[in-house]
Amino acid sequence: MAKRFVLVAGNIGAGKTSLTERLGEHLGWHTAYESVADNPYLADFYADMRAWAFHLQIFFLGHRAEQHMALARLPESAIVDRSIYEDAEIFAKASLILGNVTERDYTTYRRVYSLVVNSLLAPDLLLYLKTPVPVLLDRIRARGRDMEKGITADYLNLLDRCYTEWLAKFDICPVLTIRSDDLDFVHKPKHLEIVVQRINDKLAGKEEVHFPSE
Repeated sequence: MAKRFVLVAGNIGAGKTSLTERLGEHLGWHTAYESVADNPYLADFYADMRAWAFHLQIFFLGHRAEQHMALARLPESAIVDRSIYEDAEIFAKASLILGNVTERDYTTYRRVYSLVVNSLLAPDLLLYLKTPVPVLLDRIRARGRDMEKGITADYLNLLDRCYTEWLAKFDICPVLTIRSDDLDFVHKPKHLEIVVQRINDKLAGKEEVHFPSE
């Protein structure tokens, strides 16, 4: 089987980590995850976004660039929870809209981001998990992370709009969109098989076929 490099994208609470874990195990692919527990800025960011947004974006840019380069060079297939592209197109953009970063800092960040991204190997597929905001809120509350208690529906809606705008012009690699509220790939093996089939079809260049969730 040819080596594949797949990135999993999606809003906070969309199920990226769960899907990455299960696809890695099912397909025998190397897995990598977003830095949360060891992130030195994330808790501060959620407590005071204006003070820490720029610091957080710089941290993520370096972390994800290192991760992307290392996994793209592996001889075996790999799947990654969260993409480097979301850092700029979703979270940095949202911080600018909310006034958490200045135009000057945003312009500086985008200049460095462009230099970094232009040096990266393109992935084979971007797997986008789309989930309604009320479902995201329920999941965020259920997992009960202290640092996420301040996340609001307005913030998630803003991120959702940024995803829509970004993906409308994204052309680095093919994109497969999956509604994560329609498919319970955590508890239903049949649903995971549906996701695997859709990934294989997309990687093979086949037109998307929408499978029933039951």
